[in-house]
Amino acid sequence: MIDLNATLLAQIINFFILLFLLTKLAWKPLLAALAERQARITNNLESAERDRVAAEQMKADYQNQMQQAKSDALAIVDKAMKLAEETKTEIIASAREEHARLLAAAQEQIARERQQALEDIRSEIVVLSLAAATKVIGQSVDEKVNARLVDEFISKLDDQKQGGLPC
Repeated sequence: MIDLNATLLAQIINFFILLFLLTKLAWKPLLAALAERQARITNNLESAERDRVAAEQMKADYQNQMQQAKSDALAIVDKAMKLAEETKTEIIASAREEHARLLAAAQEQIARERQQALEDIRSEIVVLSLAAATKVIGQSVDEKVNARLVDEFISKLDDQKQGGLPC
């Protein structure tokens, strides 16, 4: 049988009292501190993960904004190039129209001046012809008859080309 001695019994009782006191005073606060530390670490890890996800989202948003800005810039440049091309085309068309208008006006002016010169020459021919006819005949011929004869002659010259040149 086991011999129980008072010292052994006191040691067993002291052990259980110490175990009870350690459980109440040290073990529970130690477990609480460990649980708190574990919760804090878990919370920090979750926060870091949320921050990482947020940073990735911000990076994706930034890249999307950069891509959109590049697209917008290219669209603006393309629009400016098209506008410049349209303006160039309009300026060229306007210059061609102005050139055609000026050319037509110059041709009309030349035709008017040519016609005026021909009329002046005809008048001068009539006067000179009358003077020559008067000298050749030696007497004055009726001016109306002379004018009619000269006009008929000039009309015939208009109908025909003398020497390949128009009269």
